[in-house]
Amino acid sequence: MTAAEGATPPVARTRRLSVDVVLYRSGAALARRLPLSVGAALTRAISRTAYRLLPERRFITERRLQRVCGPELQGEALAQAVQASFESYARYWFDGARLGDLNNAEVDAGFSHEGYHHIQEAIDTGTAPILALPHLGGWEWAGTWMARIPGYPVISVVEPLKTARLFDWMVEERRRMGIDIVALGPDAVSALIKSLRSGQVVCLLADRQVGRGGVEVEFFGERTLLPGGPAALALRTGAAILPAAVYQDGPSHRAVVMPPVPAEREGRLRADVARITQDLARSLEELIRAAPEQWHLMQPNWPSDTDALRRFRQERRGVNRPDNDGSLRHPGKERVPG
Repeated sequence: MTAAEGATPPVARTRRLSVDVVLYRSGAALARRLPLSVGAALTRAISRTAYRLLPERRFITERRLQRVCGPELQGEALAQAVQASFESYARYWFDGARLGDLNNAEVDAGFSHEGYHHIQEAIDTGTAPILALPHLGGWEWAGTWMARIPGYPVISVVEPLKTARLFDWMVEERRRMGIDIVALGPDAVSALIKSLRSGQVVCLLADRQVGRGGVEVEFFGERTLLPGGPAALALRTGAAILPAAVYQDGPSHRAVVMPPVPAEREGRLRADVARITQDLARSLEELIRAAPEQWHLMQPNWPSDTDALRRFRQERRGVNRPDNDGSLRHPGKERVPG
């Protein structure tokens, strides 16, 4: 089952002009008008404020960094790494707000790449590849760069938001970058299959399960759920799965594309999807370890995160209650199937 097939139906959404819409639109408009030096300074200031005001995000980020770097990351070194992560995430939003207004020369000047030949080799087979990415650095820069090359259209999947106007605006912003969007839902699978067969490169964020479904794998030393969509799509279409990441590299961005994950049928479909997804998880680990502070995953992503966050909240309230039965639970979701 793909992530889209297992997704819950979109929540009924309102089209009234919400505070979220105003804030996002205003922030994007401001980012486009500020000189880069001013924007960078403002971004750092915002990230430091968020670091102080969002203790739960800070706590989860600490756990995530120690998961990648090891428990020896402690004290001042850990605090600096968490601050760098908040700053990287703020820069992601600042860069993304500006992308749609940049011309081809500006996009090209701010971007370099390694392993691009893997994409070309996949396209030469007649079926476009699936780029499987973590929430790392600034992937939209790569999508924008590729979409402006004639013959390399890009499509991605996004989760519908509760506020319809905000969702519509975000979709339009990505289309201004040259990235087509399909909403996560029952129709996403058929749309992506059609896109792959027509030569459209599919970009999927593959390091966090959204909605129901998912495949249980080991990811940075603990079992959790990751999307099975990339593996299922590859098996149904013959498309190559290319693990990729886009790093913030000084003032620029650098993309790294890895060789394809083996994605052949060997047995039952469910077992094949699980095997391929586990192999993909190993590749994502390698990409993330290259710049763990740029991994923008500030939500619970492993079963132990949920319990740890509950205890953290209790300690902040001065409450000390015993844990539950300790059963394996996906963060914020139902129990993981065996």
